[in-house]
Amino acid sequence: MVQIDGYHLTSADVIRVAREFEPVQISEEGKRQVCESRRRLENLLKIDRAVYGINTGFGIFADQMIPNRASARLSRNLILSHSVGAGEPLPDEVVRAAMLVRANTLAKGFSGVRLEIVETLVNMLNSGVTPVVPSQGSLGSSGDLCPLSHLALVFTTDDADREEDSGQAWYQGKLMSGKAAMQAAGIERLVLGAKEGLALNNGATVSAALAALAVEDADYLLKVGDVSLSMSLEAVLGCSAAFDERLHAVRGHTGQMAVAERVRSLTKGSHLVDASGRIQDAYSLRCAPQVQGAARDTLEFVQKVVEREINAATDNPLIFSDEEVLSGGNFHGEPVGMAMDYLGVAISELASISERRIFRLTDSKLNYGLPPMLVDNIEAAGLNSGMMIPQYTAASLVLENQTLASPDSVHSLPTSAEQEDHNANSMTAARHTRLILQNTTHVLAIELYTAARALDLRLRQIPERRLGQGTYAAYRKIRQEVPYQPGDAWWGPEIDRVKQMIIKRDFE
Repeated sequence: MVQIDGYHLTSADVIRVAREFEPVQISEEGKRQVCESRRRLENLLKIDRAVYGINTGFGIFADQMIPNRASARLSRNLILSHSVGAGEPLPDEVVRAAMLVRANTLAKGFSGVRLEIVETLVNMLNSGVTPVVPSQGSLGSSGDLCPLSHLALVFTTDDADREEDSGQAWYQGKLMSGKAAMQAAGIERLVLGAKEGLALNNGATVSAALAALAVEDADYLLKVGDVSLSMSLEAVLGCSAAFDERLHAVRGHTGQMAVAERVRSLTKGSHLVDASGRIQDAYSLRCAPQVQGAARDTLEFVQKVVEREINAATDNPLIFSDEEVLSGGNFHGEPVGMAMDYLGVAISELASISERRIFRLTDSKLNYGLPPMLVDNIEAAGLNSGMMIPQYTAASLVLENQTLASPDSVHSLPTSAEQEDHNANSMTAARHTRLILQNTTHVLAIELYTAARALDLRLRQIPERRLGQGTYAAYRKIRQEVPYQPGDAWWGPEIDRVKQMIIKRDFE
């Protein structure tokens, strides 16, 4: 059971709820905070003063006063008018992550919503009602307005209660209207009160949800990268000196030291490492701790940013007392956008150095005595293409990553008649990082597959030699899933099976 109170949600919690359907519960302290915040808002409504988003319009219409009696219409209009996203729907896990993060944000107790709002989000998560949310249309400021409005359409309503105004949702494997999904799950849809529409769609919550999932996936891929590196190192009879603990200690970067330690552990007992008598290797092997370690250090920074964000109060205005309500910019997605750009660069580099090792394994001038393109034997060269084209695929994905890794957070266009004149582009940054992670998963699968074949050929040459303890375990898993084939075959499905092994986390 994941408990939310606005302060203690972790990216691991997000994974458990979004992917593993762990139940969610609002803590007693979270309930108290929500109720106290609502009490403060109701007191503010009694005071004859303009408060942004409570009795005013939004954006460029911030100076337009709205009577309190129209507060419900104001909130409903906000959700309806802002539900104009585009593109393919976000994956269910992303929407579930966003629902959890938004519920946690509201539970922090600065947004002024009723407890029923947070309880409804939690009930939807626990019952499996997942709104259909388009993936495009957010600038990341004022938060992820479009996607969060599509999410809110499903569980909010008005007096007309029109099914066509309820969006769409998945429930028990069926796509239906939001109204039908909520009815089928036995969850009541809510008529929004003062400020509640703004509290639901104001904040970079979908960006943060994508980021939390990306952090967990990146952490695992970096571990897989250590395995593929170690297998490639053994396949080309690489040098151990570049991974010596003393070498990395004198530079002092923690990620670099961690990668080197992992390689030493994975290759422990190897009879292949140092078997060539070379003094040093190419950068893709020798400098892998520096490159992959820098990616680890980047991830550590990004994780801190993301875990702050998923526990942040991000709508506007925020209520601090019976009389104090402050209008600011916590909805702005710049922290998430910049962090996702940074992580995208780091994971793109992981794929890039992996592809260089794949290339080295297939080039007979660089792989130290293995057949060209890792064909079964030299006589088969030409008739068989071997691993020629898997390397092409890896190169293509790396090139795509290099485009996707171009920073999104540096791009901005003004909106709302220049009232919102600097936008974060955070959701685009997070979506691109997710694509980079997917591409990198495939590149690492190709390296694992290619390295396993290279090891088969190497051990045929020198059968008395043995693999390291960790590399042998990984090699054996791959060969249990995909037996060695001497001649050309349809490599694609076999590489996909190794990719599925990564996705299932078989290489921890």
